[in-house]
Amino acid sequence: MTLRVTNTLTGEKEAFEPRDPDSVLLYYCGLTTSDPPHLGHARGWVHVDVMARWLDYLGYDVHHVENFTDVNEKIVARVGEDGDSEADVARHYVRQVIDDMRSLNLGRAEVYPRVSEHVPEIIDLVERLVESGHAYEANGSVYFDVTSFEDYGKLSNQSVEDIESQGADTEGEKRHPADFALWKAGGVDPEDIAEHQHPEAAPAEEACQTAQTWDSPWGEGRPGWHIECSAMSMTHLDESIDIHVGGQDLVFPHHENEVAQSEAATGEQFAKHWLHVRLLETEEEKMSSSLGNYFSVADAVEEFGPDVLRTFLLSTAYTSRATYSDETVSEAEERWDRLSRGYERAAEACDDVDAHAKVTDETLRDAVDDARSTFEAAMNDDFNTREAMTALLNLTAAVNTHVDGRDEYDYRGLRRAVETFEELGGDILGLSFGEDGGGDVSLAGDVVDLVLTVREQERDAGNYERADELRDELEALGVEVQDTDHGPTYRI
Repeated sequence: MTLRVTNTLTGEKEAFEPRDPDSVLLYYCGLTTSDPPHLGHARGWVHVDVMARWLDYLGYDVHHVENFTDVNEKIVARVGEDGDSEADVARHYVRQVIDDMRSLNLGRAEVYPRVSEHVPEIIDLVERLVESGHAYEANGSVYFDVTSFEDYGKLSNQSVEDIESQGADTEGEKRHPADFALWKAGGVDPEDIAEHQHPEAAPAEEACQTAQTWDSPWGEGRPGWHIECSAMSMTHLDESIDIHVGGQDLVFPHHENEVAQSEAATGEQFAKHWLHVRLLETEEEKMSSSLGNYFSVADAVEEFGPDVLRTFLLSTAYTSRATYSDETVSEAEERWDRLSRGYERAAEACDDVDAHAKVTDETLRDAVDDARSTFEAAMNDDFNTREAMTALLNLTAAVNTHVDGRDEYDYRGLRRAVETFEELGGDILGLSFGEDGGGDVSLAGDVVDLVLTVREQERDAGNYERADELRDELEALGVEVQDTDHGPTYRI
């Protein structure tokens, strides 16, 4: 089945066709490193992570690049609060982004380029645009001339006449209100950071003195926001790429301007397939650092763990509306509990002495085949993670029916179920099926076994109240105890 994706550029779901049939060039617009990453950011991360995993599963050689925007007025606004300079603040949050990515079990991109290390490439690209007549210099700044690019507005489906302005033009430097800055003369004006400053930050004048600037053919200055991604994508992938992914809020102006400046410079299509992740909402507003209504990734991982969060984020397709609330997270907790328990029951039964080579349960085996085919069809239908996860939940139900309904188990059927959980749920969705945490987790298991042994001794001695107290104390620590005919079992 051919992979189909929803392309913002065409407004249609279409067959995915990379330029090279054996490889995929994928670029994802990363974060401006000025605030703690939150679950809204994590939604994009996790979906792009699964996209890359699925493309790899399909046999492509995936080249995945995600940038860090470490030069920005919002970063300067944090000086004195999270570092003593723009560079220090950016470094502080790049560190946090990397830590949060690892905590969510994200696969590593091929490279994470930063704006500050690509200024020479940015200047080269701006020079190309000036020389070709698509950009002009004014008082040390350089602007892209939107009227010079005939297809301007094709991504966001609007015309130049519909766009009133892009950014301030206090000096009257622009030829057209919709023209946008490729290079900004000088440093950062205190007025540009006023709305982003926190009370704990340094005074605006002091903070702006730490802003980074670079020499250029037009004088000292800083790169514009939009030109950065074009330069970094071209540097690490190619002038024309297969997939460009970003948040829905970036369609205009950021991605529209990327299209214009890139294609004006090269004469080639910049990105063939534009995929946009819908924003995560909370209380009917988008989750946003600027609105202050966010739940940081670090706090969410500490409270719920990576598997519940990945389950929560993947329970809605990337193109669908997603809402964060106590209810939706509770649903994800229950869903992950069902999935993990289904896997554990399949693995335990597979390793049980009553799992036999000649026992056959066609219903179980058919369920495994159905789960795999349904999962693959869902992922090939625009990376529909919701339906893919439903396929694994259906497999869980089949495993439970098999284990609960007989005394002798179908070893081969259970083995295939375990492999399906690990390959599709683990390798593709990034859930921790079958992973041995080792270290502290192994030690925790030994301690639980010891407590359960003491509990059984208390029960044998008739001290049932004390035995119940031990069970309650374990459950308060997150250890679920189940008494069976063969003795107690537990899961953490």
